Amino acid sequence: MASVQGMYGVPGRACILPPKGGSHWYKALEGQGQGWMQVVGSSHSSDEACESRWSEGEDISFVSFDETLGTLEALVKVENEEKEIWELSGTHKRLQTLIHYVNKDSLKEEHQRQSGSKASGIDGMTKAEYSRNLDDNIDDLLKRMKSFSYRPKPARRTYIPKLGGKMRPLGIPSYEDKLVQGVMAKVLNGVYEPRFMDCSYGFRPNRSCHDVIREINSTIGRQPIGWVVEADIKGYFDNIDHSWLMKFLEHDIQDKNFLRYIVRFLKAGIMEDGQYLDSESGSPQGGLISPILANVYLHYVLDIWFEKVVKPRMKGKAYLFRYADDFLALFEFEDDARKYYDVLPMRLGKFNLEVAQEKTRLIPFGRNSGSKETFDFLGFTHINGKSRKGCYRVMHRTSKKKLIAKRKAMKQWLRLNMHSPVSDIIRGLNLRLLGHYRYYGISGNSKSLDKYHYYCVTTLFRVLRRRGQKRKINWTTYNRIINAYGIAKPRICVDIWH
Repeated sequence: MASVQGMYGVPGRACILPPKGGSHWYKALEGQGQGWMQVVGSSHSSDEACESRWSEGEDISFVSFDETLGTLEALVKVENEEKEIWELSGTHKRLQTLIHYVNKDSLKEEHQRQSGSKASGIDGMTKAEYSRNLDDNIDDLLKRMKSFSYRPKPARRTYIPKLGGKMRPLGIPSYEDKLVQGVMAKVLNGVYEPRFMDCSYGFRPNRSCHDVIREINSTIGRQPIGWVVEADIKGYFDNIDHSWLMKFLEHDIQDKNFLRYIVRFLKAGIMEDGQYLDSESGSPQGGLISPILANVYLHYVLDIWFEKVVKPRMKGKAYLFRYADDFLALFEFEDDARKYYDVLPMRLGKFNLEVAQEKTRLIPFGRNSGSKETFDFLGFTHINGKSRKGCYRVMHRTSKKKLIAKRKAMKQWLRLNMHSPVSDIIRGLNLRLLGHYRYYGISGNSKSLDKYHYYCVTTLFRVLRRRGQKRKINWTTYNRIINAYGIAKPRICVDIWH
């Protein structure tokens, strides 16, 4: 640990920093005898960010200096355990005795990571309530786990809107289940990160949507790609076969006690409107362990199959890119693409999965395809185009479906906040615009950003004009408001061409 004296210009203060990659920053006020330490929220990359979060008063609690040194030691221990799992996975075919990584230190670390504002499960337990007797609660949890009397509670079913007017089901675990799931998910990440293939991007550390789009752009631009198969799995998270999933896990993990608790989480069930529903298949979205389990399933069903079975049977080059349950296959020749397109439903059907026909297509695409076909992937429409110098280039635009949904959501938000102070409206608008730019602001997508910015500016004008009773604002007044408060302008945030 490193100690930096005199932080924030206050004599006697020291900032005790965990090793790189740590989950929390700690700030201590040292003095004679016993000092005090302020524990600050989630991980940061700089002291300035730490100071910002501290000044905002986010999730701050006070513990003694000696107690926090023990917490730091526990944090280092947890991180060393995660590295140990990674190293063991790289040298052993099957891993044993993983359940001991679910211990008091790892559960307390997971408790610190949890957000206090997240929705609670069926027991209504929150982070603040659990913190009141944290040590006793965790000791009791571990005692029940060791005696196998701990049983996960059913997840609370809730719904969030998705495109097309449909609703996406989520399963919210109870607080204790979140802690155990979070620790077990980290163990599974340590086991499978060295084993996952490079074609997989979703729900993995240091692999974002922009990374997979960058790789797709580079592969189509530099390789002789002529055909694209875009595909999606129908209701993937609801149809994961538990028996197959456990077979896949048993292939890499030999710890029966660890696997036993995974089965209990899978079989915990759903509570919806006071009615208990069995979970014979699937892994509810919303659980902390669900993403890694979903990745493990498709790692065996799709990724390895494509690499070991599909590729050797192709005449030309073939590439697979997968983000969660959305995946894209690129081929050099049409015959290869059609073979894959025909056999894919049978491969998925073997594991009780079904291709979403409306989202699965085979299209000509690439440098020499001469096609004007486009395809959508991860919210972007990908187009055959040319650079300013006339060279071939894959162009990327915000997909129309996503843009319509974003416009609708923005319009609804502005109308709901119509009568709020103008400063608050513009502050909220800017937060949403910046979030939009950070995701959709990739190389070559400036026109789509400009269109969305223009829509937001004009919609805000109409909303402010509607709330005027006797005297409605005009464009001159509106421009003065914009100049006074400022509306975030479009900008490219991610370079995917280099």
